[in-house]
Amino acid sequence: MLKVFNQFIVLLCCFLMIACSAVPQLESNAIAPIVQLPDNHEDLGVMSAYTDPWEGFNRRMYYFNAKADEYVILPVVTGYQKITPDVVQRSINNFFSNLDEISTFINSLLQFKLSVAGETLARFTLNSTVGLAGLFDVATQIGFAEQNEDFGQTLGYWGVDAGPYLVLPLLGPSSLRDATGLVFDNLVFQQAVDELGLDTDEELLMSVIDGIDARASLPFRYYASGSAFEYEHLKLLYKKYREIQVAR
Repeated sequence: MLKVFNQFIVLLCCFLMIACSAVPQLESNAIAPIVQLPDNHEDLGVMSAYTDPWEGFNRRMYYFNAKADEYVILPVVTGYQKITPDVVQRSINNFFSNLDEISTFINSLLQFKLSVAGETLARFTLNSTVGLAGLFDVATQIGFAEQNEDFGQTLGYWGVDAGPYLVLPLLGPSSLRDATGLVFDNLVFQQAVDELGLDTDEELLMSVIDGIDARASLPFRYYASGSAFEYEHLKLLYKKYREIQVAR
């Protein structure tokens, strides 16, 4: 899920330039619009495109995530970035991205995207061997682009509706379908970690480093947009982006 968030968050800067849609007041001599407009002007607004039945919970969770980010997560990330050389940070990011390839491969097969599955398998094989267990991304350098397929997309491919919008603790934007898919993807990731033969403490440390690395890769900062509608913008952006991912 964090990888999904990392991809679409880059679009946020452009998207936050939009304003809420409004119906202009026509001059008395203006030509009537050819397209019939709905009586309820809210139906024209882009922000009303998706319902949010759990909005009360989602907004409280959004605020909680913002405060946790500000007072706990970002200070840890800042410390990590200060004491960890850039080359080591890249290697850590490459390592976890390589483990994510397993989930992408499985979900590509489940969606019959054989070309994506083949390219993902090639990436994983190259980076796990020549790239020293994924520490170096040699596959990208020779033309094998990183793909992204998760179980939420797989469910969407098979016709499962996204369901209500949902803000997850610490992870942020999601939906009922995508949160369900996240469980499957995490099980796959955990199985891959188990194959490394780590003990409980080592797995816990690995999970912490994974979380820090994931957050360090995200440029997004809560309430940094200056928009009073940041929550709505992010919700719309997430829903639209996931629709595009499922449809492609």
